[in-house]
Amino acid sequence: MLKDRINDLLGQVKDLQAANAEELEALRIKYLSKKGEITSLFNEFRDVPAEQKRELGQLLNQLRQEAEGRINELRESMANANANAEKLDLTRTPDPIALGTRHPLSLVREEIEDIFSRIGFTIAQGPEVEDDKHVYGMLNFAPEHPARDMQDTFFIEKEIGVQKPTDVLLRSHTSSVQTRVMTSQKPPIRVLCPGRVYRNEAISARAHCFFHQVEGLYIDKNVSFADLREALLYFSKEMFGADTKIRLRPSYFPFTEPSAEMDISCNICGGKGCSFCKGTGWVEILGCGMVDPNVLEACGIDSKVYSGYAFGMGVERITNLKYRVKDLRLFSENDVRFLRQFESC
Repeated sequence: MLKDRINDLLGQVKDLQAANAEELEALRIKYLSKKGEITSLFNEFRDVPAEQKRELGQLLNQLRQEAEGRINELRESMANANANAEKLDLTRTPDPIALGTRHPLSLVREEIEDIFSRIGFTIAQGPEVEDDKHVYGMLNFAPEHPARDMQDTFFIEKEIGVQKPTDVLLRSHTSSVQTRVMTSQKPPIRVLCPGRVYRNEAISARAHCFFHQVEGLYIDKNVSFADLREALLYFSKEMFGADTKIRLRPSYFPFTEPSAEMDISCNICGGKGCSFCKGTGWVEILGCGMVDPNVLEACGIDSKVYSGYAFGMGVERITNLKYRVKDLRLFSENDVRFLRQFESC
């Protein structure tokens, strides 16, 4: 009977399989072509008695839809498989490749940059190999200042065997970027100067011969110490939390006057006193002050018209406070066990 043959073909088309495009085309021809089995059943349907046409017509339509749907499904599956095969890189190692992580110093540096960018600071860059003029001379360092000594600064010899220090050196602070900005731009100036610096120090858990700084400079008319305090208070609250307090202690730097060192309330004990803050409730994080008029004049800026403030912090110091990293050497040893701790940051 026609009905039995239709049901038999329905069972077949639901289980159709094809390993490649040739087999799929053969199935299409077998069932759906002009001489295919389903077309043949439609030809026989013309001679079916009128009382059976409704039932058998519905079955035939269902059969054709099932066959077309199954063949289209197989075609899409093959197309997706081919697309994935084209993306396959056969040169890659069969072993899983572990994803890298952001370095904690990069995370903190970018967070510092983002905070100060919200109050108008832009990024300024400068060379790591510098000269004495931009690193010391224009920043009001006296010729006999201890920082010029070979024990603190890496001087670069022009020739092999030359023992006398030259004026070419590795910058010991990113303040050299500030002098380059001040000599090339007119006020108002509002820049942030991140970068690596070098000092001739013994490597230990608390010191390294290279580290990273972020320094800031703002010069305009009527800039005051109150402006400096508010900028640093804003930074501290954004970086360490809204409850953070700051205090400024008088200090000395050749390029600022007056100068100060800034402490924040210990973010571990909340200012109550702990081993980290040595029971004081305060932790030092940066140095700052008003730009010395001698520095402005050395850079070609009229100190009678303009004033400004500057500040500088060590990125490692801020990272230590944020992530409780006590050994500076971990930042440069590339130990993946240490770096994996920052995967979610």
